[in-house]
Amino acid sequence: MNTADTKVALVTGAGTGIGKAAAKALLKGGYKVVLTGRNLDRLKLAISVIGGTDENCLAVACDVGKPEEVKKLFAALTTKFARIDVLFNNAGMGAPAIPMEDLTYEQWMNVVNANLCGAFLCSQEAIRMMKAQSPQGGRIINNGSISAHAPRPMSAPYTATKHAISGLTKTIALDGRPFNIACGQIDIGNAATEMTERMAAGILQADQSIKVEPRMDVDHVGEAVLHMAQLPLESNILSMTIMATNMPFVGRG
Repeated sequence: MNTADTKVALVTGAGTGIGKAAAKALLKGGYKVVLTGRNLDRLKLAISVIGGTDENCLAVACDVGKPEEVKKLFAALTTKFARIDVLFNNAGMGAPAIPMEDLTYEQWMNVVNANLCGAFLCSQEAIRMMKAQSPQGGRIINNGSISAHAPRPMSAPYTATKHAISGLTKTIALDGRPFNIACGQIDIGNAATEMTERMAAGILQADQSIKVEPRMDVDHVGEAVLHMAQLPLESNILSMTIMATNMPFVGRG
C-alpha cells in the first residue's frame, strides 16, 4: 500500500477506546486525522497520547446526533484540511441492560441518535465533500458490532441500531458507486476498552448464566480499520468481523 501522507481521516468517538485506537493507527499510517467527540479535553489528550501535532491532527467537540453540530464539525475540517478521504463512524453508546419494557423513550432515543443518526449525519456531510472534491471520492467505514448479527440479552436499542447500520452501509456502498465512494462495515467483538470492562468481570449470557468473556487488544481493531482505509478505492471490504478468538459467538458459545 502507498502511504497516505496527503490524505485526511475523520474519526468520531475518538477520545477513548476504539476511536482513539483507530486515530492512532491512521496517524501512524500517514493520515492527517480529525478527532471528534463530546469532550474536547479528552480529544486533546488523545492527540497527545497518540503522538499527534497541530499540523497533522485536529480536535473538534461535537455531538454527532445533532445536525447543526455535525455541520460545524465538517466546516472546521474543511477549513483545516480542505478534503476528506476516510470517515470512520465510530461514535456510539448503549442503554442500561434492563427489560425492554422498562426502557424510557429518552434512553431509546439517546442510543438511536448516537449510533444511527450520528452515522447518517456524518455520512451525509462526508458524501457531499467526497463528491465535490478533486480527486473525487473517498471511503466511509461504519462501526457495526457483533450485535449486528446476534443480540445480547436486554440490548434492544443497541442491537436495533447496529442492524440498521448494516443497512446504511450497504445503501452508501450502492449509492456511492458513481462517485468513487466506497463504504464498508467493521463488526467488533470484545475489544478491551472501558466499555467492555464488565465482560472481564462476568456478563449475562443467552442462557441467563453469568460468564467472563475473553477480550482482545484494542490496537488490533485500529490496525484493521487502517487496513480497510488503505485499500485503493477500486476495492472495498464490505464487511469485516474482528473478535476475541475465544469469545462466545461462533457456534453455540
